[in-house]
Amino acid sequence: MSHSTSDALASLQHSINGKSIAEAVETLIAAYPGAVTFSTSFSNEDQVITDHIAKNHLPVSFFTLDTGRLFPETYSTWSRTLEHYSISIKAYYPNAGELETFIESNGPNAFYDSVELRSRCCFIRKVAPLKRALQGNAVWITGLRAEHSPNRQDLQSLEWDEGNGIIKFHPLLHWSTEEVSNYVQQAAIPYNPLHDKGFVSIGCAPCTRAIRPGEDFRAGRWWWEDSSKKECGLHTH
Repeated sequence: MSHSTSDALASLQHSINGKSIAEAVETLIAAYPGAVTFSTSFSNEDQVITDHIAKNHLPVSFFTLDTGRLFPETYSTWSRTLEHYSISIKAYYPNAGELETFIESNGPNAFYDSVELRSRCCFIRKVAPLKRALQGNAVWITGLRAEHSPNRQDLQSLEWDEGNGIIKFHPLLHWSTEEVSNYVQQAAIPYNPLHDKGFVSIGCAPCTRAIRPGEDFRAGRWWWEDSSKKECGLHTH
């Protein structure tokens, strides 16, 4: 990160400190008009952010990554979100040729066989489409929270994503799970019913399970792997 980028980031961080989510997003829009985007996976966190953006009619573009292996409940939540807010959400999909080659060579469930194959599957279905989705934008709003995993404890609400060359804004970084759930209930926001069945971090259906009492937040993702490797590549620090 260059000195000029670091200075701009520090200035932006100072300008949004103490502001509400909507006010902070408005500040980012003023700094980068037409270049602020939000990625939603229809998790509770993302539904809270969608609510703030949509209700305040903020000029932020919405996008989602459709991996082709999502839960039926996720698609239903997607549909209900469109109806509830009357917004447009652009979907990005894996490159068909790359996916066909990967599956032909390794099979449809190769991600269970090794970390390398799982990472390649994540790259094709998530990381590559994300890079296309972020093109032309200066700010990427995410639903990351510090409670999600140990390597997110020291994040700042604004950070520079070197790999994607973009500023990331995490408006719910210091919200607790209870605060997120309470907001969803009180605001009567459409949400993924899998959250009521013990699913806390919801991704692709073959790679996600409900967590058991006392388990870590990320225990339900890629549960067959070592816990230190549980990242898909969308958020690297």
